[in-house]
Amino acid sequence: MLDYASIPESERIIVALDCDERRARELAEQLVGRATWLKIGMTLFYQAGPTMVANLKDMGFKIFVDLKLHDIPHQVKGAAQSVALSGADMITMHSCGGLDMMKAALEGISELQLETNPITLGITVLTSMSQEDLTSIGVNRPMKEQVEALALLAQKAGLDGVVASPQEAQGLRSLLGDNAAIVTPGVRPLGAALGDQTRVATPRKAFDAGASHLVIGRPITEADVPVRAFDEIVKGL
Repeated sequence: MLDYASIPESERIIVALDCDERRARELAEQLVGRATWLKIGMTLFYQAGPTMVANLKDMGFKIFVDLKLHDIPHQVKGAAQSVALSGADMITMHSCGGLDMMKAALEGISELQLETNPITLGITVLTSMSQEDLTSIGVNRPMKEQVEALALLAQKAGLDGVVASPQEAQGLRSLLGDNAAIVTPGVRPLGAALGDQTRVATPRKAFDAGASHLVIGRPITEADVPVRAFDEIVKGL
């Protein structure tokens, strides 16, 4: 298991390229030598495909392919194989897809016999969702209980960790142990706009709460000078 605490925090910031291909390439060129990780989400992956993963890896980045897989086990097994073959270093799937679905994803990746498997993460509750949103879809548990239940299910399936808000990170660290990956979106430097995020924290607070990696997008990618914004976040750690 990877000891995340041994890796400098600056190397555990994942810059989210939630934009089109042209802008993503511009940002990547600016962040070479600064950022270690970049995230490719649905917008970019559906436009540029697996080639984008290979191109960014050729530039020296580690790549988090965040497609939040969620389908029947057979489909997710094949999808996980495809994403892993793209060269992804980290991938996601929805924990609410169930135990069999997550196990199928891991089985598919294992069958590839890659030299290094991607870090596998289970999505708990999206950081854009509030307690009211959970209730509206029929989930009556308190947010904390729902997140922890899905995190334990992901761990039972054999995933390497979870995606959750910074507000749940401390409890998840105690629940899942020191070696679990806990990747937190919804991270905003002081003074940054919240956008569509509801459960947020500053980078320092997220790491202190037990996050292994932070996903930060718009505060960097929409800044006037993205490299400067990235450097300011690192400086504040």
